[in-house]
Amino acid sequence: MGTTCRGIRGATTATANTSEDILEATLEMVKALIVLNDLQTEDIASAIFTTSPDLNATFPAVAARELGWSEVPLMCSHEMDVPASLQKAVRVLVHVNTTKSASEIKHVYLKNARQLRPEWAYSDEQLTEILNRAG
Repeated sequence: MGTTCRGIRGATTATANTSEDILEATLEMVKALIVLNDLQTEDIASAIFTTSPDLNATFPAVAARELGWSEVPLMCSHEMDVPASLQKAVRVLVHVNTTKSASEIKHVYLKNARQLRPEWAYSDEQLTEILNRAG
């Protein structure tokens, strides 16, 4: 069976608008996506990161570069500034070439972003277990 390009979604929140907090939150989210979907860097076609307008201290894509995504096209942008929307949010859409079906893809919603997609949410305890698998 051949590969199909599929999208994998993730969202999380940073504690504050600092480079360290944005990168820490993004690293957790991306590592969880990698572990849960058994991603290999060469299978990642591209990734689009967005932040809520209140996060601008750094580009979240820097975290993906730290994980070795040096050949992956990455883009950063801001989400629409919708009244009463989730603040301090970091989101990602990763395009991957995979043999997995859409129902086999594991999307990851963490921290305060759990409210956006409760069916794809992971608790702090689950996240710790996932990240321990990452080594």
